[in-house]
Amino acid sequence: MMKEPTTPAALADIVQGMPKAGLELYGAGGDTQAFWRGVKENAALHGGLEEIRSEAERLLDLPVPELSYSLFSLYRTQGTRLEYERVYFERRRRLNAFALMVLLEPESKRYEAALHEMIWAICGEQTWCLPAHVNDGYSLEGSIDLFSAETGFTLAELSVLLGCRLPEFLRVLISDCVDARIFQPYLVGGPFFWETIDNNWAAVCAGSAGAAALLLLEDKARLTNLLGKVQRTLSFYFKGIGDDGGCLEGLGYWNYGFGYFTYYADLLKSMSGGALDWFREPKVKKTAAFQQKSFLGKDAVVNFSDTVARSGVQLGLSCYLAELYPGEVALPPFRRRADFRGDHCSRWAPAFRNLIWNGAAAATDWKAGSFYLPDAQWIISRVEQGETVFGFAAKGGHNGEPHNHNDLGQFLLARNGRFYLADLGSGEYTREYFGPERYSFDCNGSQGHSVPVIDGVQQSAGRTAAAKVLEAETGGEEDQLSLDLTSAYDCGRLLAFKRRYRWLKGCGLPRLRLEDEFAFASVPGSVTERFVTLIQPAAGEGEVLIAAADGTGVKILYDSAALRPEIKPRRYRNHAGAWTEWFALDFHLLAPGENVCAFFDFIFTG
Repeated sequence: MMKEPTTPAALADIVQGMPKAGLELYGAGGDTQAFWRGVKENAALHGGLEEIRSEAERLLDLPVPELSYSLFSLYRTQGTRLEYERVYFERRRRLNAFALMVLLEPESKRYEAALHEMIWAICGEQTWCLPAHVNDGYSLEGSIDLFSAETGFTLAELSVLLGCRLPEFLRVLISDCVDARIFQPYLVGGPFFWETIDNNWAAVCAGSAGAAALLLLEDKARLTNLLGKVQRTLSFYFKGIGDDGGCLEGLGYWNYGFGYFTYYADLLKSMSGGALDWFREPKVKKTAAFQQKSFLGKDAVVNFSDTVARSGVQLGLSCYLAELYPGEVALPPFRRRADFRGDHCSRWAPAFRNLIWNGAAAATDWKAGSFYLPDAQWIISRVEQGETVFGFAAKGGHNGEPHNHNDLGQFLLARNGRFYLADLGSGEYTREYFGPERYSFDCNGSQGHSVPVIDGVQQSAGRTAAAKVLEAETGGEEDQLSLDLTSAYDCGRLLAFKRRYRWLKGCGLPRLRLEDEFAFASVPGSVTERFVTLIQPAAGEGEVLIAAADGTGVKILYDSAALRPEIKPRRYRNHAGAWTEWFALDFHLLAPGENVCAFFDFIFTG
């Protein structure tokens, strides 16, 4: 990865030459009114601007919600998070909406007054951290989590963007609060666990702290020390991403982690005059292209791990990366633009850059293609037939991944954005969800994935439960992936379990052939093949139909002499905390022996 300056003195020399942060960082130059008039007159942004305006109007008539102690304490007393977080993120939504409207409509005193109130309210919060992230070993003010770092970055950026349009007292308050809650703890507190972790926490926390420092810190020595820590932490972030650019946490966390890395890296490159440029790194370029591989048709995405099944596109981030890496990163499809109101966490940085990084976007969706990510051990394919897009994805990997699910051998089938074989994705985040009970949740344990139960045993968690790729091939009329998944099961009689996918694209509608082979030291008590769907299946002799209301579906052909189907309705709490029904489609092996095979054909219908 990127080589840091060879000595602290070299970094200090670069920092010494950095100018004071100003509006030129955002393309506004000296005439900010003309810049924002151009934003308002950009026809491509009209839909997004109306979303911001309508949301701001709605919020003007509502009181500022209170972050009470009773809400804060719920995580410790009952393990739930959503009650506090909904209020916390509503306050950020108010801050963002009012700030954007002040930039867009500088003559409006209503928005200006509302923004001042929100800056005052957020600076007055006891902590910017979420209750689930406050470590009892730190003071509230000394803790830094994802959202406190984001808040510091947001306030720092607003201070630069608005300048003297903010009362001096508020500018000083922002500077003091960001220093006390971000810079000082980062420089002399800790070390925090995220400083050496290889997932989105490293990118968001360090990237946000670094961005805020570039914008606010005038003490060159402190800035040098802080940037040195940020650069080191980001090198750990990229250790969690393979040379294939695959984000094991999925597209949602790519948007989050790689997004905040990009926001920081852009400011760093600009402030250093290109002397510190992460974007020259090959792995950064590969990671930038992950998004375009992750869609399975319309807004449906590969949602392995804690990722939701549908996603919009952050046009600002996506256009920036496409311009930075022409020919490597595809132009984003405009029709997949994320709605301002759709981010339940109400993040400022992407919402703001959706306005200022408004480059070219494509009129059509991502092109068809098949991709194999060898480090992640993912295979992904989009097949176009006229207006219809068919999607297939499957994974190997290991069961010690970030935001891990026990899901070696999991696969997905979609048509025009509808999943017929599905992944439950991320459930409601609670204390237990990230505790010892994690794999009792259907969305996390192998019981909620399209993988077998072998002799009554589910998949094990941990790095040693790892797939071995026997064959991987994409292109032409067929994609193939063959995996040895034996180590995923702590099953004494199991000698070998191999799974093979054949995604046939060359004749008629695409179809999937799934072949499982088992070898045992002695006859097992049972073998059950499980498939997961959100659509109620209907079982027949030799076939099971998973049909949607519009008549399209997937027909599963199986050997009725060897397998007996059973349909089990189940439910889980999704990421928003709502109960969601899903169906476990189990095929029980009627006469398991020491060497057995199971074959299934998945055929699109309608």
